[in-house]
Amino acid sequence: MSRRRIGFWYRLAAAIAKPPLVVLFKRDWRGMEHIPVDGGFITAVNHNSYLDPLSYGHFQYNTGRVPRLLAKAGLFRTPFVGMMLRGTGQIPVYRETTNALDAFRAAVDAIERGECVAFYPEGTLTRDPEMWPMGGKTGAARVALMTRAPVIPVAQWGANLAMPPYATDKRLQLFPRKTLQVQAGPPVDLSRFYDREPTPDVLREATEVIMLAITEQLADVRGLPAPAVLYDHRKARAELRRKIEREGPK
Repeated sequence: MSRRRIGFWYRLAAAIAKPPLVVLFKRDWRGMEHIPVDGGFITAVNHNSYLDPLSYGHFQYNTGRVPRLLAKAGLFRTPFVGMMLRGTGQIPVYRETTNALDAFRAAVDAIERGECVAFYPEGTLTRDPEMWPMGGKTGAARVALMTRAPVIPVAQWGANLAMPPYATDKRLQLFPRKTLQVQAGPPVDLSRFYDREPTPDVLREATEVIMLAITEQLADVRGLPAPAVLYDHRKARAELRRKIEREGPK
């Protein structure tokens, strides 16, 4: 299948977003050769700042293969943002509603049309204290196993330095000038899962393979060893509650 045309709305979004990104940030982009030239594929991206969709989006736009991101449905109700999201073909995610499967179907349809669909498998900003990716949700793995489309792991770093997640001070920290680092890796090998029934266990296992591939790319970007185990926020909260129950409030 041929590339999806970038189109008016994506070009408009780029015309608005790229100039401040170019002026305010330096860029370190690697691995564009791993982005497929044609055909449908998935990118799986770590999430460590509210700013990183712009950082990743800039990188991906410059490959010529514009992404369709899965975004919270509430964003589509914001007047200008919603207009841009709809115009660029982004996919609304309705969590815990009767429309929850619509995003899954839209992602599969887009890939079958030869487009790129971008997933943030963590589902939210990372809670890992060291800013590594957390364990992911299974949506990207489910779509990957159903379509057998290539899954490209993408790691990014730098947006979190300008806009740290969960910071009490929401102002951009632009100085000194930050470098937005984005690195795409080779496709994740999920072939061993293709002929297996997509049970919850299989989907979790495939998801872990995807998340570890993203983490390996981020380790290369940061120049640090990757953690041996992905951070589990639910487990960490449960352990904290048990500790408080044992020791009592300080």
